[in-house]
Amino acid sequence: MTPTKSKKESKHSAALISLGSTSSKWTAEAMSKYFEKVDEISLKHIEINFSGESAQILYKGEPLDKYDCVFAKGSFRYAPLLQGITALREKKCYMPIHSSAFSVAHDKLLTQLALQQHNIPMPRTYQAATVEAAKSIMKSMNFPIIMKFPQGTGGKGVVFAESYASASSVLDALTALRQPFILQEYIETGGTDIRAIVVGDKVVAAMERKADLTEKRANMHSGGSGENIVLDEYTKNLAVKVAKAIKAEVCGIDILIGAKGPVVIEANISPGLQGITKATKVDVADAIAKHLFEQTAGLRAEEKVADAAKVMQDTGLDASDTLITSLDFRGARVLLPEMIVKKAKFLEEADYEITTRPNFLCIKKFNLEGNGNGKKE
Repeated sequence: MTPTKSKKESKHSAALISLGSTSSKWTAEAMSKYFEKVDEISLKHIEINFSGESAQILYKGEPLDKYDCVFAKGSFRYAPLLQGITALREKKCYMPIHSSAFSVAHDKLLTQLALQQHNIPMPRTYQAATVEAAKSIMKSMNFPIIMKFPQGTGGKGVVFAESYASASSVLDALTALRQPFILQEYIETGGTDIRAIVVGDKVVAAMERKADLTEKRANMHSGGSGENIVLDEYTKNLAVKVAKAIKAEVCGIDILIGAKGPVVIEANISPGLQGITKATKVDVADAIAKHLFEQTAGLRAEEKVADAAKVMQDTGLDASDTLITSLDFRGARVLLPEMIVKKAKFLEEADYEITTRPNFLCIKKFNLEGNGNGKKE
């Protein structure tokens, strides 16, 4: 990790692409404490031009500026656009959410598949090709059950069915609406669940949400209330494991604590910050902003090292021959360290070719026969 620097010391730029929610504004404000420049960009004004030899991201009709860090987020309705933006920029700057995460996290079925592939505990989940097949599955399930649309956030698209009869009625309605669906076992938790915010490789805040008396969903958007909770190491590691599985360094993980221990029910790559900030008194937006800056600074530092290595390779030097030291100035002249002179085998009677540019100096022996620049002066 790179030590946190003040905004004045930072030379990095960042963009927050979002729908302009309160959580996004909080995050942008926090980012401005670390980055020299932070632009808030509306996702609604972005388009991708796929014509020509290469795709181009446009903002209000103009090419999107270059940034050292781009944090793109938004609802499932914008998942394809977010995936396109990230795929085009993720190799050119630091982006905390991988392009594939916008497909996985915004589709509950794909999320379940990712969890299963990484051996992450979750409620038993089923998907069927037809209503008849779904009804056959339900006959072997214990009621109540949960029925979900593959897409939807904030508890939307989640139906609680107390009996086979009510579940069958819901299935018939979904068929009429041509809606796909997922069947999932109901985990009894007394109407509570846990929302953990993962930033990088740690949980920065967690709260226990309790559903309203008239609700089975504990989501804050559904009237639930939240309070701070300290998670045990297993549950924290589980949340981080989910984030890594879906390739999102910033996300909210929803967990149920049932009789058999914690199980994961959802991952949200655009989590709201108001509820959890109020419940935990943790400045989650600042934790996110700090992580974005540290990762950006680290990436740029690695790129500088790689660039320096390439320059050394082009000049015939080896990394093992590198010495980091201050320079010994004698007026306008510089005295080279003795070990460098010996290592380079410089000879007083020989001629040398010196190449310079700002912050760079290369000295090599002048070879008349092998020099392609012309004859010796």
